[in-house]
Amino acid sequence: MWRVLLRVARVVVLPVARLRVTGGLPEQVRGGPVVLAVNHIGPFDPVAVTAACHVAGVAPRLMATGGLFRAPVVGAVMRACGHIRINRRQANVADAVDDVTRALAAGSHVLGYPEGRITLDPGMWPERGKTGLARVALATGAPVVAVAQWGAHEVAAWGGFGPTVRTLARALVRRPVVRVHFGAVVDLGGIDPAVPGAAQRATDRIIDAITGELRALRVDEPRLPAYVDPVRPLTVQRRHRPGPRR
Repeated sequence: MWRVLLRVARVVVLPVARLRVTGGLPEQVRGGPVVLAVNHIGPFDPVAVTAACHVAGVAPRLMATGGLFRAPVVGAVMRACGHIRINRRQANVADAVDDVTRALAAGSHVLGYPEGRITLDPGMWPERGKTGLARVALATGAPVVAVAQWGAHEVAAWGGFGPTVRTLARALVRRPVVRVHFGAVVDLGGIDPAVPGAAQRATDRIIDAITGELRALRVDEPRLPAYVDPVRPLTVQRRHRPGPRR
């Protein structure tokens, strides 16, 4: 079912965007467990990234918010496809770490958003990440591949029925370019999981890697996006500051 839906995602993207996929899963990790860490810029980018995965020939299990699993029909499809539920702001949110660990132990590819939400950074750069993906990677030894995407924010607005309809109508006419790039394996060498702060250091490296891949996708928009979503709230509270190797 999931492989069929990967093809459906490409059909959904076609009328509203021109999908451009570059890079690919490195050959040395393609056959085994791997974590795909992606930046999150808007409500449409999961569809765009899913379509890009079909182009790249991978079918990862998605880490998705618990709200999708509670939705009629969609929830049943998510469970049938083997995706992983993340119950944010609930007492059992840590259960997702065990679920991802089991998925990787079974040799699965797992795709998640280390930021944990759509970025609210004014420049739409990746925010400071949550440590869940990094903790799993350090515990299992699974490689992490940085995936950057740009352009999907022009297809659907951050929230609200009216703005979303207007943005979709605009996209049907303009068909903005949506770029997805599968980058390199993130170097987590030298980080000892037993040392306090290891998960945060690994998370910072993952976000640094995604930011580096994203920079190449938006060379014409180095500071601020050319298209500004008028309903997306802005904050610098979780701004990520790339620094020297941690």
